Amino acid sequence: MTDALIRPLNGHTLTKLHPIPPEVLDTPAPVVAEQAPAEAEAVVEAVDRPDNPLADWLTVPDAPVLPAWARSAASIKANVGAFVRLTWWQARYHGIRTPKYLVKTLLLAARGFYRATVGLWPTLSAQDHSAAVKALRVQSKAKPEDIELALRLQMAHAKRTQTRRWRFGTAAVAVAAATIGIALADPLLQTGMAGAIVTPLAYLGRGKETHLLDQGAPPLRVDMSAQQLNDALRAAGLLKSGRASDDEKDAPRVSCSMGPVRDGRGWAVIFDLPRGGGKTASDVLAKREVIAQELGVDEIQVIMSRVRAAKGGNAGRVSMWVADDDPYLGTPNPSPLASAETFSIWDPIPFGQDARGNRIEVPVMWQSMFFGGLPRRGKTFTQRLMTAAGLLDAYVRHYVADGKGGADWMPMRAVAHRLVMGAEDDAIEALKAMLQELLVEMERRFAILRELPTSICPEGKLTPEIVQRYNLPVILVTIDELQEYFTAMDKDDREEVINNLCRIARRGPAAGFISNFASQRPDADSVPTKLREIITLRYSTQVVDRASSDMVLGKGKAAQGADASVLSEDHVGTGVLVTGPASYVTVRADYLDGPGFATLCAKGRALRQAAGQLTGDASGDVTAAADAAGVKLAPILSDVLEVMRHSPRMFTTDLLAGLVNLDEDVYGDFNAERLAAELETAGVKRTSKQVKISGTNAAGYQRRDIEGAVPPEILLG
Repeated sequence: MTDALIRPLNGHTLTKLHPIPPEVLDTPAPVVAEQAPAEAEAVVEAVDRPDNPLADWLTVPDAPVLPAWARSAASIKANVGAFVRLTWWQARYHGIRTPKYLVKTLLLAARGFYRATVGLWPTLSAQDHSAAVKALRVQSKAKPEDIELALRLQMAHAKRTQTRRWRFGTAAVAVAAATIGIALADPLLQTGMAGAIVTPLAYLGRGKETHLLDQGAPPLRVDMSAQQLNDALRAAGLLKSGRASDDEKDAPRVSCSMGPVRDGRGWAVIFDLPRGGGKTASDVLAKREVIAQELGVDEIQVIMSRVRAAKGGNAGRVSMWVADDDPYLGTPNPSPLASAETFSIWDPIPFGQDARGNRIEVPVMWQSMFFGGLPRRGKTFTQRLMTAAGLLDAYVRHYVADGKGGADWMPMRAVAHRLVMGAEDDAIEALKAMLQELLVEMERRFAILRELPTSICPEGKLTPEIVQRYNLPVILVTIDELQEYFTAMDKDDREEVINNLCRIARRGPAAGFISNFASQRPDADSVPTKLREIITLRYSTQVVDRASSDMVLGKGKAAQGADASVLSEDHVGTGVLVTGPASYVTVRADYLDGPGFATLCAKGRALRQAAGQLTGDASGDVTAAADAAGVKLAPILSDVLEVMRHSPRMFTTDLLAGLVNLDEDVYGDFNAERLAAELETAGVKRTSKQVKISGTNAAGYQRRDIEGAVPPEILLG
C-alpha cells in the first residue's frame, strides 16, 4: 500500500485509505510482502478509478479522535490546573464584591417594587370600573331625564367602590401577613423568605443593560490561538505564504501537538513546523524577538525551547510558553537554604525558579561555574547561593578570594580555610599562595586516588565514602571579581594565575574541586577566553548586548535563545543559566541577603567544629572566634583586623583606604586622628607609631597591637 496523500485542513490532515481486493486479503502474508511494486500500483489504480463507489466512502480523516486538550497527560493536567485556577480566581473576584452585590440587589428590588406598584395600581384602583363610570356620567349629562341611565351609573359607582375596598384590603393583608411572618420566623427562615421576596423584585427591577454581577474576567493581557501563532510565524518568515494573495487556505501551517492551552499565567503550545519549508526549530528560536512583536508581547515573556528526540521531539518541534506579563518581577523567593540546618553538596543545589514557577536545582559536583553580568544586578548574591550550600556541609572546605574586598564575603572568615580580601599587593600574593596550595592538594589527592583499590574508588574519582574515610573534604574554590585581580597584576603574575586557575577548573573536579568564579567584565582582557571556555556551568545577569552575553554564556548561545541582554535593570537577581551545549533556562534566583548569609556562616562554623573540620584561617580568626563565643568586639577592631588580614603591619594611609573600601558609609570621613582615637577607645595600645615596610618608614600600625585589644580567652580559645 502506498503512502496516502496528506493535505492540511484547519491544523489537521486527511488520509485516503485505499481498500484492498478480497483476493489480496486471502493471500498469505509472505506473498503480500513480496508482491511486486507494479502489482501494488495496479491495485491502487484500480481503487482510485472514478467508477469505484467505495473510494470516497472509505476516505477517513487522519485526525486524532480526542480533542487537542485531551491528547496527552501533560495537556489534561495543564487544562485541569487552569480550570481550577480560573475557578479560584472567579470565587475570590466575586466574593470580595459580595457587599456591593447586596446593595445593588436592594436597589434593584426597590426599583422592582416601584414597577410592581405602578403596574398593579390600575388593578387595585379598579380603573376598568372607573372608565365605565366616566362613560355613564358623560351619557347622564347628555340625557339628564333618563332614570335608567342614572340607576346604571349608581350601580357602576357602587361596584367600583366595593372592588377597590376588597383589592386594597387583600393587598394590605398580604403585606401585613408577610411582615409578621418574617418577624416571627426563625432567622434562617427569615433569610429564605426575604430572599424569596427580594429576588423576584430585583429581577423585575433590572434593565436591559443592568447586570447584578460584575463581568469578572482574569486579567489576561495575552490571548493566543493557532491562527495567531501561524500569523506570527509567517510574519517572521518561518512559514511560506499561500498561493492566493487574499486567501490563506493554501498556506502551510504548523501542526500543534498540544495547545494552545492555558498553563499557569500564560499560554503553552507545542508545534511542529511543516515539512518542505526548509525551516528548523533553531530558526524559530533565533526569531524570538520578531515572534514576540507579532504576538504583541515583550520578548522576555516568550519562553521557547526545542523538543528533543528523548522527549518525543524532532528537529522541527518547538515548545513555547507565552506569559501574560513579565514573569520575573515581584517579590523575591527566599532561599530554602536559609532555614536548612544541613545540606549535602552531593545533592543538587536549590537555585531558583523559572518563568513558570518550576524549581531549578543545579548539581555542582564535577562541575565548574562562572557568573557574569553588570554591577548591581544580583550577580554576587547569586554566586553566594552556591557557596551557601557548601556552608551547610561540614565536609566542604572553602577557599575564598574577593577582588573587591567589600563586605559581601566577610562572613566567610568564620568558615573559610583560606580567605583573601581585596586586590592590593599583599592580597595578590595571598591569592597566588592560595592557588599554589590548591594545586599541591590536587596532586596529593590524585596520588591517593590512584593507589586506592577499585572496590573503594571504582571510577578514580572522589566519593562520599572516600571523603570521610580518608579526610578528603570537597573543596569549593570561590573567587569573586576576577577582573580586579587580573587588572592589578603584571603580565607574568597574570599569566601564572590564569594557568593555575585553568588547571584547577580542568582537572580539579575529579579530585573533588568545585570552581565558582565571577566577574563583572568577562572580556578577553578581564577574564581570558581559555579560562571561560572550560567552565561547564554559566550564569549571566543583565549585560549590554548579545556579544557580551555570548562572552559569559558561550559563543553562539544568544542565537540559540540564551540571551542575557534581553533582561532589564528591573530584573535584579534574574539571569540566564546555561547547563550544557544546548540546555539553558532563564532563572529568577532565590534570595539570600547578607544577614542570612552570615547566619549560614555561623551554622557552618558550628558544624565544622562538631565534625573536627574547622581548619586554616577560620580556626585562627579572632573576629570569628569572638562571634562564636558570643563576645562582642568593637566594630573598629573587627574591621581593622579584616583589612590587615594579610599584613603584619600596615601604613595608616593604606589602612584608611582599606576601611573605606570595606564600608564607605562608616569610614568615608575617617582620618588618621579619628582612626587613632577610635582604636585607643577600643583598647589598642600602640607599641610604635611608625612601621617599616619594604625599607620605608611611615605612620602605621602593627597587627599584634590590634590583637592585643582582644580578650585573652578568645585568643587562647
